[in-house]
Amino acid sequence: MQQNRDFDNNEAPASDVIAGRNAVAEALRSGREIDRLLVAHGASGGSLAPIIAKCRQRGILIKEVSPQKLDLLCGGIPHQGVALLAAAHTYCQVEDMLRLAEERGEPPFLILCDEIEDPHNLGAIIRTAEACGVHGVIVPKRRSASLNATVAKAASGALEYMKVARVTNLTAVIDQLKEKGIWVYGAHMEGQSWCGQGYTGPTALVIGSEGKGIGRLVAQHCDMLVSLPMLGHINSLNASVAAGVLMYEVARQRSGIGAIEPK
Repeated sequence: MQQNRDFDNNEAPASDVIAGRNAVAEALRSGREIDRLLVAHGASGGSLAPIIAKCRQRGILIKEVSPQKLDLLCGGIPHQGVALLAAAHTYCQVEDMLRLAEERGEPPFLILCDEIEDPHNLGAIIRTAEACGVHGVIVPKRRSASLNATVAKAASGALEYMKVARVTNLTAVIDQLKEKGIWVYGAHMEGQSWCGQGYTGPTALVIGSEGKGIGRLVAQHCDMLVSLPMLGHINSLNASVAAGVLMYEVARQRSGIGAIEPK
């Protein structure tokens, strides 16, 4: 079980907290979309064992937290050492995004978020993605903000219209997209000029966190790295701002205004 002494940005607030062993077991049995399972330290035995096993089988993230943190999250509801955080929105599959692009008669346009842990940033990215005609946003299961209430609020309604997939291995997904003829561009400080590339064909943009950017392995799997000019004293932009600039360049080219043919 993954150890975690405190809540992170992904765990508070959640759109729906399901507390107590019977309630958690029924929620899992119903098949509803679950974000993560929280278990109090030292409470993993007894009737919790089959609950934990089922979460592992379904690939649900499991975190061990202090009883005090669990008390705070559950707001006085008796939790018996366990609670589920339900997602604010149902995740889809990457194939659903590609199918949507085909139905619209458009080349796929996807956004991949590499370790975007701030839910406000993820929500803002989803909001801009919907405005730019993106077919889907892909996030990793670990080290990423999940679709909680904060993300939904920051997205300002766009989450209801945007497909979001949560995947185990982002680099594996990048390789799969490349096999389908989709060009993958990673936002990176050492990349080529962002406005000198052609995005009218099948395109996926990879956006990393503000602090670390995209990971080394993820960058290696991209077809090309692109960068935005930094003319002031700081050397990075907020992740959602950088994503917005790049997304609108794709949207601009696809609208036929100054389009550049992919190289």
